[in-house]
Amino acid sequence: MNGLNKILFRSSNQLFLPHFSFLRTLRGTPYLVCITGNILFKYVAMKKYSLIIISSIFLFTACEELASADEEIIDTLELSEYLNLPSSPFNYSAIDVPGFFNLQPNTEQDNTPNDNSVTDWGATLGRVLFYDKILSSNNTISCSSCHLQESGFSDPDQFSIGFEGGLTGRNSMGISNAMYYENGHFFWDERAATLEEQVLMPIQDEVEMGLTLTELVSKVEQQPYYPVLFEQVYGDDEVTPDRISKALAQFVRSIVSYQSKYDEGRAQVNNPDQNFPNYLDLENLGKDIFFGGRGDCAQCHTSDLFVGDEARNNGLDAILTDLGLGAVTGNANDNGKFKVGSLRNIELTAPYMHDGRFETLEEVVEHYNSGVQASATLDNRLEQRNSNTPRRLNLSDQEKAALVAFMKTLTDQELILDEKFSSPFEEK
Repeated sequence: MNGLNKILFRSSNQLFLPHFSFLRTLRGTPYLVCITGNILFKYVAMKKYSLIIISSIFLFTACEELASADEEIIDTLELSEYLNLPSSPFNYSAIDVPGFFNLQPNTEQDNTPNDNSVTDWGATLGRVLFYDKILSSNNTISCSSCHLQESGFSDPDQFSIGFEGGLTGRNSMGISNAMYYENGHFFWDERAATLEEQVLMPIQDEVEMGLTLTELVSKVEQQPYYPVLFEQVYGDDEVTPDRISKALAQFVRSIVSYQSKYDEGRAQVNNPDQNFPNYLDLENLGKDIFFGGRGDCAQCHTSDLFVGDEARNNGLDAILTDLGLGAVTGNANDNGKFKVGSLRNIELTAPYMHDGRFETLEEVVEHYNSGVQASATLDNRLEQRNSNTPRRLNLSDQEKAALVAFMKTLTDQELILDEKFSSPFEEK
């Protein structure tokens, strides 16, 4: 088969068996269509640039399909020069989550809109956009620069570095399990009403990535690897802010943690109050404190997804220097309130809180144990009953260690190693 390249592809109407295609644009090498599901050719391959004689029995409709499909093959092969993508997309849309994920109240947390369900190709496009540094003004920063896979898609630095070296005003929170937050608002101060809105805002931020939406569209249009991806997802290669937004949101929503030690144990019992057979005694003690009245942590971090329902003031400061949600709404009753994110993979997402003030989980536990500060908007779950005085848990050292041990069982090592969530760009 001298000078021939074997290719497998799918047209819009049918799957073609391996065939050989005459594509003169590919590195100057001739490719000869020999066999398809509809066409049988006899071929004679001559010297380069010599006449190729073909005697054939074929259907004319099949020839037309091949002609249109050839362009897809060219694009696919050119794509491999820039991106390391599988020939068939990874599974993003039908992940095999444990059965308890499909129980209430877990199902109520899903914020996926009706017009942007996760698809395999949509999330694939979103993955490329997520890791592409051309989404910043000087091609130095991508979404992944502040949301690292190995850190549970958070930033291990207290504040993130923008495209010109400036620092963000808050810590970059982990975005795994972003699908699960019922009110659907994003950022610490919940200024984005949807994930589709949120993903475009850092790109336009003067510190973070520094592009206008017009500039964003222009830069994406200029990249040779995007037309085939946009066409695969949307039916044509037009680039718009809405399409970029939806693809990015699909990828982010696909980042779901469901293979932790907690998930293994939860699948073996009827409810999370029971002891988990795979847990150590210390971990089961921590779970009892978390879900029970001793700690009542599950009052704010609800369900098996350990996520909040709305922004709350968790008593970090008596004198508020960052108004959080209050600065967005202008309502003094919202001052000092911040989004309650999921605790899944919390072990990986240090430092903690909106300003990254706590470096360890031990510090976080001690804050709720003895350090909650009173303020006008302090969440009443952190107050003593019928009082404005902050609640003190008075946990023993063993109990505090147990809480930390339990939270570490929420770590999903598979998620941070999964290739489908890693950078698709070829290393140079």
